[in-house]
Amino acid sequence: MQVYDVIIVGGGPCGLAAGIEATKAGLSHLILEMGSLTESIRLYPRRMRFFSTAENIEIGGLPFPISGVKAGRDEALQYYRKVAAYFQLNFKLFQTVWDVQKHDDLFTVSTTTGEHYQARKVIMATGYFTRPRWLGVPGEDLPHVSHYYDEPFKYSFTNVVIVGASNSSVEAALELYRHDVNITVVHRGEDFRSTVKYWLVPDVKNRVKEGKIKTVFDSVVTKIEEKTLTVTNLKTGEEAQLPADFVLILTGYIPDAELLRRCGIELNPATQVPVYNKETFETTTPGLYVCGTVMAGIFTEKVFIENGREHAQSIIDHIVGREVHRVKELIERI
Repeated sequence: MQVYDVIIVGGGPCGLAAGIEATKAGLSHLILEMGSLTESIRLYPRRMRFFSTAENIEIGGLPFPISGVKAGRDEALQYYRKVAAYFQLNFKLFQTVWDVQKHDDLFTVSTTTGEHYQARKVIMATGYFTRPRWLGVPGEDLPHVSHYYDEPFKYSFTNVVIVGASNSSVEAALELYRHDVNITVVHRGEDFRSTVKYWLVPDVKNRVKEGKIKTVFDSVVTKIEEKTLTVTNLKTGEEAQLPADFVLILTGYIPDAELLRRCGIELNPATQVPVYNKETFETTTPGLYVCGTVMAGIFTEKVFIENGREHAQSIIDHIVGREVHRVKELIERI
């Protein structure tokens, strides 16, 4: 069996950045990705544009040329694919990693289909976007319920309930409203989240004021049925039923804590943040690293491509024994 210098678990932008840095350092590498290349971006809404400017989501020092300032989903998919081809990154797609075990100085990475790979070092760059936060209510697994929003045309002239009040929820609500969808936003807080981008706030607030987007705040979902959704008011305890041809639960995503633990990574029990060295990103298992958004735990709004891509250089610096590139911003934020 071939022994790689580095196995990278996760083929998103941060995992690709790690593969690029390994290639530049002359290390043999293998990237294992559970879906397609940059699967998390493929799952983004089809008409989505990044909040970060194009140069802030570049990897490998290759420019991201676009006609505007901020890239869309399709442009990002094209860019990362071309970058992977340019650096001739070595990856195996649709390979879901089950666990990572260390024996002496070698790691064995096992997949759910029974394949096994060996490496001297392992970098976990699994992100979080493939693992939604579930509400844990009856009916959440019904066919008309989704934890992802793709595009508006499917929902025109129907009743859609969006659960959540973050950026993704607000963007989806505004786009759906503009495609003849009857929208209701349900959120446990008393208003939209304070982290909603400032340019979205007046738009959504005005649509609410006009009655074009309905809101049910201070409420939680207690049951989902085929055509209705039941909510309970947190202040009064009163129940109400909302018409719901479709339900979009956009309450965020979290890293796969069970996978990380199986791979030998210690997690903070309250925050799910991995225990790792703030300069080298090495975990308590020597030779096992975390890279990118996977290290954010429940604080997923604090790590993204813009700062997560920098972890790759620090990790590879440490592996090859160079002076480690220090990511100061991340250390201050988590």
